[in-house]
Amino acid sequence: MPKNTVDIIKQAKDFFTLASDAERENRKSALDDIEFSLLGKQWEQSDIDRRKSRGKPCLTINKLVAYVHQVVNNSRQNKPSISVKPVDDNADPETAEIYTGLIRNIESTSKADLAYDTAVLHAVAGGYGYIRVNVDYAHDDTFDKDIKIDRVANQFAVFGDPHSMAADSSDWNECMIVDRITKSEFKAKYKKDSAEGWEDSDGYTGFDADWLDEDGILIAEYWVREEVAKTIFLLNEGSVVDAEVYAEQSDYYEAIGAQKVDERQTRSWKVKQFIVTGSEVLEENEWAGKYIPIVPVYGDEIIVAGKRYFKSLIRDAKDPQRIFNYWRTKTTELVALAPNAPWVGKEGAFSVDSHKWATANIEDHAFLQYKGNDAPQRQAFAGVPAGALQEAMNASDDIKTVLNMHDPSMGAESNETSGRAIMARQRQGEIGNFHFVDNLSRAIRHVGQIVIDLIPHVYTGDRIVRILGEDGKEAENVRIGEEAQQIKGDNGELTRVYDLSVGKYDVVVSAGPSFATKREEAATQMTEFIRSYPAAAPLISDLLAKNLDWPGAEEMAKRFKAMLPPQVQEAENGDQPPPEIMQLQQQLEQTQAEAQQIIQQLQQQIQEVSQKAQATTADKTLEIEKLKIDAFNAETNRLKVVQTGMTPEQVRAVVAEAVQGVSAVPEPSIEQQAQPKPHSKVSRAVKLDDGSWQVYTEYLDHQPQEQAENNEEEQMING
Repeated sequence: MPKNTVDIIKQAKDFFTLASDAERENRKSALDDIEFSLLGKQWEQSDIDRRKSRGKPCLTINKLVAYVHQVVNNSRQNKPSISVKPVDDNADPETAEIYTGLIRNIESTSKADLAYDTAVLHAVAGGYGYIRVNVDYAHDDTFDKDIKIDRVANQFAVFGDPHSMAADSSDWNECMIVDRITKSEFKAKYKKDSAEGWEDSDGYTGFDADWLDEDGILIAEYWVREEVAKTIFLLNEGSVVDAEVYAEQSDYYEAIGAQKVDERQTRSWKVKQFIVTGSEVLEENEWAGKYIPIVPVYGDEIIVAGKRYFKSLIRDAKDPQRIFNYWRTKTTELVALAPNAPWVGKEGAFSVDSHKWATANIEDHAFLQYKGNDAPQRQAFAGVPAGALQEAMNASDDIKTVLNMHDPSMGAESNETSGRAIMARQRQGEIGNFHFVDNLSRAIRHVGQIVIDLIPHVYTGDRIVRILGEDGKEAENVRIGEEAQQIKGDNGELTRVYDLSVGKYDVVVSAGPSFATKREEAATQMTEFIRSYPAAAPLISDLLAKNLDWPGAEEMAKRFKAMLPPQVQEAENGDQPPPEIMQLQQQLEQTQAEAQQIIQQLQQQIQEVSQKAQATTADKTLEIEKLKIDAFNAETNRLKVVQTGMTPEQVRAVVAEAVQGVSAVPEPSIEQQAQPKPHSKVSRAVKLDDGSWQVYTEYLDHQPQEQAENNEEEQMING
């Protein structure tokens, strides 16, 4: 990096001389290509002068400009778009989306499409063009700064690094942008406090024509990038900071408990901008990024013996275009001269009215007199020679062949009849010139790298920035700060604060149809899908209407969306359903919580009842077994008393009836345990006065007497 003004001026002049010599051939060819294809300067001046002196035309039927616009407009329809992806552990996809939306907003506010279109036009027509990135204040009344992507209207004002071999300017260490302004403008901007006659001072005398002439003074914007060594620290929480930043913000890092655990030396880049004339340095500015913010868009790049050549689309088609112009001019000349064919007559036939006959082939006369019996005759026009027409057609075909752009690529009819064949030929033409669009994608990718490198240095502090969606319309304001966190907004909702200085991010550029073209294709495909599957119409009608491009389409989409089934609307709304639905959901959740509590209480009560029932079952079983034993004992004792005087058959009947009565006592179930005690019965036999026996059955529970009497069973046994 130059240390003083003298060194800066000398270095700037040396670079200007070196870059001018290195680019002289490319600049001359580019200027000639642009004038030839876009301005139609397709005849040499010597040929124009010679033909004009003979009264002959010099026609220019410029076929090349249509091919240039075909490639340029194709790139406009398939403009590359920038996407940001996270690289390391400190980066996250959500912040990468913020980067992407912020870059879209930068492109929108700075009209970056003009920069891209101008650069690709220069590359296609001349061989190279440029895009530049600037930083300026966001508004007149603020200190916030914004990044801008500007176009370079004059590509010949830029002198790139002659030592560069990269496909973009990522390896540029020097660059210069020149602008010649009048002396009055220079004095008003830089010398308003100087005395008159400043241009005659020692510093500005002796300038060569490159820096000072009658038209004005050359102002050079001289960029220099220098590799520098720096120290970086690894902190205990995992972040890496520059040693200078750590020293400047030591109080902050101490407050958050961040301590240095490791350090190392590394290499980085430092960029400076100097505004110079051939005599003095007018301005000196530090650049926040590590790249020189001038990006070339190359055409057809060819490297021969270490020297780079940049060719336009039409460079090899200029000779066929010249041939086509010549033969079209020749045939036009022949047809134009047909009415001026000479008159043929016998000798002496034109002696009468000779002054009229002398101009008869170029002027109209009311009558012409001739001498003799045979009237003079005009020589018949034989027509345009077939060879001239054929040569013109051959030249036209040569242009198509050289450019690899045939009739279907230009929208003209051709021998292909099927749609597939026509599309294949169109695709062939696009592939043949795809390197121009691809080189624009490379340039835009480097623009994205420059912007990502600048964002942490430009968008600093607590600030609200706007991000845009893919369609360029879905705008959203997000908060950025020096520390990622969640804060509560005015409405009570939590809002994330994004720290754009943390993490590493990379750029991905994808070239394809514009968003408007994608909408048209989506609408067409959805229409075809509904035709093949009509049942899907109620579910995707809102999406179809949203992709239509006519007034009222958005309103139509809203109405169709309101008609969607509830489950689809719920899935569509995601985490943010309508307020009414949210209220109902809260009530439902509260009711479900209360029901769950009641269910838990009931389960606890059921468990307690079940435990009691198990205990009761055990007690009842023991009691029943005791009753059975008592019943057998009672029957045994009764039989001992009554067996005297009874026949064996009577004894057997009494025993059978007693056993049946005792065994009839059932085992209690769980349901029966909760009911009153079962009736246990004891049978006894009594001998009557007439000698017969009667069996009485007694119930051992404490049920009412009348119920016991109703249940009493009698059986007579005859002796």
